[in-house]
Formats: sequence, C-alpha cells, structure tokens
Amino acid sequence: MFCFQCQETAHGTGCTKVGVCGKKEDVANLQDLLVWISKGISVLSEEGKKFGIHESAIDKFIFDAMFVTITNANFDRNAIIRKIREGMALRDAFRSKLQKSGVQLSDKMHSATTWSAETEEEMEAKALLIGVLSVDNEDIRSLKELLTYGIKGMAAYAEHAFNLGYTHNEVYGFMQKGLAATLNPDLGADELVALVLECGKFGVEVMALLDKANTESYGNPEITKVNIGVRNNPAILISGHDLKDLEELLKQTEGTGVDVYTHSEMLPAHYYPAFKKYEHFVGNYGNAWWKQKEEFETFNGPILFTTNCIVPPRESYKSRVYTTGASGFDGCTHIPDRQNGSPKDFSVIIEHAKKCAAPTEIETGEIIGGFAHNQVLQLADKVVDAVKSGAIRKFFVMAGCDGRMKDRDYYTEFAKALPSDTVILTAGCAKYRYNKLPLGDIGGIPRVLDAGQCNDSYSLAVTALKLKEVFELNNINDLPIAYNIAWYEQKAVIVLLALLYLGVKNIHLGPTLPGFLSPNVAKVLVENFGIAGITTVDEDMKIFLS
Repeated sequence: MFCFQCQETAHGTGCTKVGVCGKKEDVANLQDLLVWISKGISVLSEEGKKFGIHESAIDKFIFDAMFVTITNANFDRNAIIRKIREGMALRDAFRSKLQKSGVQLSDKMHSATTWSAETEEEMEAKALLIGVLSVDNEDIRSLKELLTYGIKGMAAYAEHAFNLGYTHNEVYGFMQKGLAATLNPDLGADELVALVLECGKFGVEVMALLDKANTESYGNPEITKVNIGVRNNPAILISGHDLKDLEELLKQTEGTGVDVYTHSEMLPAHYYPAFKKYEHFVGNYGNAWWKQKEEFETFNGPILFTTNCIVPPRESYKSRVYTTGASGFDGCTHIPDRQNGSPKDFSVIIEHAKKCAAPTEIETGEIIGGFAHNQVLQLADKVVDAVKSGAIRKFFVMAGCDGRMKDRDYYTEFAKALPSDTVILTAGCAKYRYNKLPLGDIGGIPRVLDAGQCNDSYSLAVTALKLKEVFELNNINDLPIAYNIAWYEQKAVIVLLALLYLGVKNIHLGPTLPGFLSPNVAKVLVENFGIAGITTVDEDMKIFLS
C-alpha cells in the first residue's frame, strides 16, 4: 500500500504497511482500485456528454464511491469489493449504451474503462499496479492527488445534500471531468493547476448547496447552549455528519424511552430549530472523533456512525457500533440505505439501546454554538461597532479538523494566548481544542463563534464576504481576519481550495503541510497564495498580530 491522503500519514510521507488510521493494506489497495474504476467511469461519462448521453446513476455512484474512500470512513473489505463490482457493472452497461447509440470509442481509451475482474485475487493484483505511485513524476502525481482529494471532499458534501433531495449537475459534471483528467497522461502541470483551482470553485458551489439543503430542511442555525452532561435513560450516540440520518433516528426513537446524544461533528445539529422539538435529543457526549475509544466505553449504549471518523473499535464495545451510508467496519452491523423513498430502518439499534445502561457522565455544563452566517449577520451591526470601536481587534479563523498528534496542543495554547480583544471563528471538530475554555466574551459577543460542521466553513466565508461589503473594502484580505487552520482529511482539502478560489491568502495550515504536496507544488501555493505552516505559538502570534 501507499497512502498519504491524511495529515497523520506515517512520517509525513506515506503509510506503506498499515494506515495510521488503522486501515489494513488490502483495504487501502482495494480503495485505490475503487477510485481507479471511478475514474474510468468518468472517462466514459465525459465521452458520452459530447453526444448528449448521460446517466444519472453515474453521478450518484461517483460521489458514493469517492466518499467511501475518505480517511476513516470505511474499513470493510467486503463493502469495498461490492462497490468495485457495482462500478464495473455500471461502467460496462454505460459503455454498451454508448456503443449502441453509435458512439465510436477509441481503442486507445484508458484501460480503466474496460478492465474487469471476476475474483478478489484479480482485484488485489490490479490494485498493486494502479496506486498513487504509478504516476512517476512527483509534481504531476502531487497535482493529480490534490485534485482527487479535493473531489473526495466535494463528494462528501454532495452526498449529504443529495440525501436531503438537493442536487447540482454542474458539481457532478466537474467531479467526473476532474477524475477523468487524472487518467490523461498528456496533461501538464499548468493544466492540472487550473483544474485544482476550478475544483475550488465547485467546492464553493457544493458547500453552498449543502448549506441550502440543511437550512431549508431544518431552519437556520440559532445561538444554542448544548448540554454536555447526561440523563438517566438508555441512549444512542450518533456520530458523523449526515443530518438526514439524525432526523430519521430522532423520529424513530421518539416515545421509546431512548435518548439521543451527538458526538464530535454531529454536535452542530443542536443548533437547527427543527431538531429542538425532540425532547429526547438531550445533548452532546464527549469530544473530537479521536477520543472515541475512551468515550465509547463509558457511553454504554450503541453508537451510530453516519459517515467518516471511525477509529477501529475495541472489542469491548465493537458489538455496540453500527454503521450506515458511506461508513463501514468489518464485524459491525450496517444499516442499509433507503429504498424507494422509505426512511432507513433503525429498529435494530433502538432495541439494542433499550437493553443498555444509561451513559456514564464524563463532564457537566454547557457549550454554546450556532454562529452560522445567518445568525452572525443578524449580529452584524454589533460586530461592526465592536470592530470600529476597537473592542474587537482581529478575528481568527481556526476552522478545520482535530487529530491525535501531540503537536495539535498548539491550537489549544494558541487560543489561550490570543489577546482578549480577539474573536475565534470556527467550524469542524478543530473547535474541541478550545470550545470548552473559559475565554469569555466581548460586549456580549462570545470569543469563540462556532459555525458548525466542517462544511460550515462556507458560513465563515459568507461572513467574511459580508464584512468586506459592510466595510466597503476591495479585497477580502484587507479585513481584520487571520487564518490559522488545522486539517486532517480530504474534506479539509476542498475547504482549503474553496478559500483559495474566493481569493483568501496567507492561510496558515497545520500542524503539518500535506505530505502529498511535492516541493514544487508547495512552492506554487506559497508564492501564489501565501500558504504557510505553523511554528510556535509565540512566533506565530507575532506574525498574526503584526
């Protein structure tokens, strides 16, 4: 195997024996094959578009398959193999459709458009030949992987929106265009850089789509205090990002005596008005995803993963772990997808919960959030006045991901060291590094404004663009906003590309720069966008506050 798509990749260069995430070699290789098959389907789809021939099933397969391969999403070998077989069948049917329509397919078309396998052994053998390192030139490889990872992040947001009934044909079209391009051996660095920037454009589009899907389905997030203690009822802990799954779980647990708690990235669900009517939706349990081994032990009840962020579970609680959607883990019960418009059936996890003890309390109190763009814009006059009066000197965007590495303590120390006239804008699980610190407020404005999940980084961009308009500035970089962002996986990649597309410069990215950036590609990002890493809290504070 060779995988360097996440921030924690071994030695900052690549996992070669087993993933730091816990993914085994065979699963990692098969995921490479699934991506490769998806690229082959995309080549055929692009060819079909030239003749006005399209298959909507391809759109869904592509964002499903790419989401499955995101870090910490799916560790289930059999699930990956089923997806590969599904992809080959879909691809072959579409190729036949093209040929029956009179489309002449070139004999020189990429082998990913025709290669097939009957056995798992054949799949494993092929996977060894088509992985990341099959591209020799490190700069071309770097750009193709950057584009692929951006599309993986895009796929996650596209799937969440799709589950709520919101689609975007142009986003799907770009995903296929970009994936097909990665199989083109004739594309040079300049052409790939252009595609990477175009990926950022559609990153903005897909985040706007999901924002619309979430807010039109569940209302605009409101300032909300979320309980972090527990009640004395059996309960289900829901993790991940998919709000449709949460909605269906809440409806099915209503009146059963089973409470529902959020974990990690699902915390912001409490901010949506539509979920506040459920009296058994009682709070958030625990912290960021990487602490789940300890926190799942004490929760006592079953845990539902709706998306990525799985850490290989301990045997002591593995029987209580359920997966659904793009997530999966060998040996854990998987809740099947919706069929013919019917909701998912969560009865098995609900019955399991009834037999479990109530959660063990690990902390008490409340945390506050709900500062998405609509809510912040309602406070715009107050915020502007605070900036003009000098009460607020600067905003710090500290969005992104959390992770296990010790050097991520930097973000906690950085938040503590910020002067009292500064405000943190956050989204994603990076907030768990500081959202429980007693940082106070500025004239009633909390010093940590949590916009929500990682995809809600869009809210931070909307807020920045609105402030640019209010202050009558020509450039978004003239705002008193600094960007000190933590990253972990591919959804953070599409957020970064989206910010670059919007013109944001001088983003500091940590705790390390991506291992998939070759020195030359990193140089392009530094020279054109001012991308930088982090150093020490004291040194970085001098840079940000100068």
